[in-house]
Amino acid sequence: MSTEDSHADSPPAPRRGAPVRLAHQGMAALRALLGLFAHAPLTLVFLVALWTVGALTGSLLDGPSEELLQQVGIGTGSLAHGHWWAPLSSALWCLDLTGYLASSVLLLGFGAAGERLLGAGRTAVLFLAAQAGGTLLGIGVVKLGSLAGWLWLNFLDDPAELALSPSTGAVGLGLALSSRLPALWRRRLRLVLIVALVTLALFSGYAQDVVRLCGGLVGLLAGVAMFGRVGKTLGAPSRSETRVLVALLLAACALGPVFMLLNPYSAGPLVALGDVLTAPTPSAEEVAAVCADPELVEQCREHRARASFDGLPSAILSVLPALFLLVLAEGLRRGRVLAWWSATVANLALLVWFVQSVVDLALTPAEDIVGLPPHTKAQLVFDSSMPLLLSVAMLAGLVITRRQFTVTGPRRSRRRLLAFVLTAFLSLGALYVLGGYLWRDQFDPRPSFGDLLADAPSRFLPPGYLDLFPVRFIATGGAAEVLCEYLGVVFWLLVLGGFLVTFWRAAPPTDATAAARARELAAKFGGSTLAHMTTWPGNNYWFTQDERAAVAYRVVATIAITTGDPVGEPAARTEAVRGFADFCARNGWTPCFYSVTEQVKQATGEFGWSAVQVAEDTLVPLPELAFTGKKWQDVRTALNKAGKAGITAEWWSYPQAPLAITDQVRSISEEWVADKGLPEMGFTLGGLDELNDPEVRCLVAVDADRTVHGITSWLPVHRDGQVVGWTLDFMRRRATGFRGVMEFLIASAALSFKEEGAEFLSLSGAPLARLDRGQQPGALQRLLDFAGRALEPVYGFRSLFAFKAKFQPTYQPLYMAYPDPAALPRIANAISRAYLPNMGPRQGLRLVRRVLSR
Repeated sequence: MSTEDSHADSPPAPRRGAPVRLAHQGMAALRALLGLFAHAPLTLVFLVALWTVGALTGSLLDGPSEELLQQVGIGTGSLAHGHWWAPLSSALWCLDLTGYLASSVLLLGFGAAGERLLGAGRTAVLFLAAQAGGTLLGIGVVKLGSLAGWLWLNFLDDPAELALSPSTGAVGLGLALSSRLPALWRRRLRLVLIVALVTLALFSGYAQDVVRLCGGLVGLLAGVAMFGRVGKTLGAPSRSETRVLVALLLAACALGPVFMLLNPYSAGPLVALGDVLTAPTPSAEEVAAVCADPELVEQCREHRARASFDGLPSAILSVLPALFLLVLAEGLRRGRVLAWWSATVANLALLVWFVQSVVDLALTPAEDIVGLPPHTKAQLVFDSSMPLLLSVAMLAGLVITRRQFTVTGPRRSRRRLLAFVLTAFLSLGALYVLGGYLWRDQFDPRPSFGDLLADAPSRFLPPGYLDLFPVRFIATGGAAEVLCEYLGVVFWLLVLGGFLVTFWRAAPPTDATAAARARELAAKFGGSTLAHMTTWPGNNYWFTQDERAAVAYRVVATIAITTGDPVGEPAARTEAVRGFADFCARNGWTPCFYSVTEQVKQATGEFGWSAVQVAEDTLVPLPELAFTGKKWQDVRTALNKAGKAGITAEWWSYPQAPLAITDQVRSISEEWVADKGLPEMGFTLGGLDELNDPEVRCLVAVDADRTVHGITSWLPVHRDGQVVGWTLDFMRRRATGFRGVMEFLIASAALSFKEEGAEFLSLSGAPLARLDRGQQPGALQRLLDFAGRALEPVYGFRSLFAFKAKFQPTYQPLYMAYPDPAALPRIANAISRAYLPNMGPRQGLRLVRRVLSR
């Protein structure tokens, strides 16, 4: 692709004030919202009714009154008391404001989608079926579990424990609609919803959580029954989807205890897991109660030490084990071996912990269990075994899928991580000992140097684990409190950051001969018009097993972006597309075929990928080229004016050009970049470094004084070992030089290539610009069109595209093909970083200001 400041000679576009633009954007958003409601009237009416009923009954903040709750809520005693309406009336209220907000979001999302896909009638039927069926099934499960002696469900089998929320029907509707989705999104929606519902039921554990889970299952079965033929297309998950599944399960185990912290009255069967993975600090009342007993001196000191953590350090340290599991889940999602081993060890440790707890509880005499009648001890042991079963299930899942986690990361990354963790531990430990000794008067009792040294390891533990070490002293002064509270916070944030960086680092295979082999393939067989760009520095290379084709790529933030089509034998290029995708999956990367032709788009479409146009290649056929007729007037004028001004076009190889030429070219390029005040773009847009290639030809416009007015560079396009065309890349002109120099240089190049027998020249593609073919663009295409318009004042892609139209080209769209729409934000970030790898914060702010000021 080529870049040139071609819009500098064009009249400036009218500028629209920022308030006016914001007003237009606000009106557009409002119209879109109203359009959504126009397609979902039933959902809108129900939402209005839900909030109106809540407001009229004073239920929006804390739910309905006790009397009203007994009438409209659903529980094990509701039907027994003749409340036959309860399964449906429970959909018109929520238990608190959070419930109203969450239910509204679910209804807006799934209700609007349902009315759009199924119509209002079938959407209403599915919602009511999930709401009524879920409540009845959930209450039945509670009753049966209570009769079986399950303490958790026995607690829910209480007349005061009532369910109340339309979220039961909403999640059931969402899972029913999942049967209408493509296989990838069907699996993901079901996975996310079911894991979330199960997590809430097992950790929060209230009747509404059980009912909501059952509503989801009813909706799922209803969707399969209604759209079963579509649902049967769901196949086995791919390697990447398996990694996502395992990561999501581990993340659920980590997030469940965090939810329990937000709701201190959680009663689910996995409460014990929350006690391990989270450690809230004791309240002042709890400390006072323990310290009031003179026989609990050690416990009093431990409680006082834990209570000394306050605010931010307490919040972070309380959820450290859960945060660590979340980081490991991110590593599992990327297929990292280190994350698999760490998660396995962590779950083994949890398993040992729970086995010991259950064995201790089983061996404890029933009469020694405080507040528990002897005949319920077996029930308590069973309830305490639930977290153990979860650890066993998680370990089994990790072992079964172990072959999917094969990504090792960069060489020596694990040793670097270990060295980093040890350095942080020793450095912060030394800081604690030395600082504590310096401020030893701020501890009670005053510690010795040896006491501080022995106490240092405990300062890296969360507050809930302080009982693993004896509490020797307590911080009473400001500096000592900072040391004790923030030492562990800093250390663990560094550790978590170190693990994340290790998981995020990509390690493309290094091969000193890969670039030369790829260049040979490009020269012998070619590829697209951008094939020579695959030889540029910064690319890595993947080859098919028989090395008949290669893919040039670069990895940015785990996105593997290709440089155009594969190069090599035409028959092997489609195989290379699939092989490269598999190679990326094995390494935990998301592949993105960028600036590719229709052939690659079709190849990726065969295995379910999406594609969007990102540029327009402009081809000028050479055999019949003649600058005659009115449409070539601008080009003929440029050629004539250049002749009158004594300007000629000279071919040079940049590495062999005279210093007088190269110095001027470098000066013109630097002036062009400085004038923009923004970094020069790279990736598929060549700069001075890419000129330093003997295969690249440069056409320079010079006058009688040897002053360079402009330069263009041309990349060879090969087929069967012969150069059949040339692609325009580098374009620069002197700001004070001949105004038509670009038209002159391109026209001169075209005539020269025609004489040499070339078939075509490509004026390359301007990013984010395309020909209007009368087709209705999708949402992503509209977003890219908007980005092109926004960046036009800065980089002039559309002006460049319009400039190339002077040469009457034929147009070929260039696409971006990607496997996962959910990865589009990461892909956009990776591509922007590939094009602007050296953009700093100041230049980024300048770019934003320039875009917003136009």
